[in-house]
Amino acid sequence: MDALQAIRTRRSIRKYEDKPIPNDILKTIVDCGRLAASGRNEQPWEFVVTTDPEIKRRIAEATDYGRFIAEAAACISVFCRDTTFYIEDGSAATQNILVGAWALGIGTCWIAGDKKHYAPTIGKIVGAPDNTKLVALIALGYPAEQPTRSKRELEDVIHWDTF
Repeated sequence: MDALQAIRTRRSIRKYEDKPIPNDILKTIVDCGRLAASGRNEQPWEFVVTTDPEIKRRIAEATDYGRFIAEAAACISVFCRDTTFYIEDGSAATQNILVGAWALGIGTCWIAGDKKHYAPTIGKIVGAPDNTKLVALIALGYPAEQPTRSKRELEDVIHWDTF
């Protein structure tokens, strides 16, 4: 699937087949995140790939809207060092992961991180260093659903020269 098709057709997937994702595919997906743009090229990100069922369960239970992480094949926790643009950098990496995964046939769902009360708990669960911040949790798996959501039309959101 090419990049434009992946961007146009990606949707949040919360139901997954009971099928593991091979490590080489997970590495390729994380590499998409690693290649994201970052402010001042700081590349502050660190990615924790969790496939262990018990750790996924603990992560899922800590969240308020991510219980389905427990049933996903994997969860990627996106952390960033506390730099000036960590939220932008981590979000760019997360978006690359979402699109890259979908291009490989892997469904994902971005679960909020940074401003959530459970962010420090997730850091403890996965052993993240104290100088990092959770930007996102990403559930991954082979899709067992294909949700459709309408998007605002381009003409409703584009402005030329002025708002």
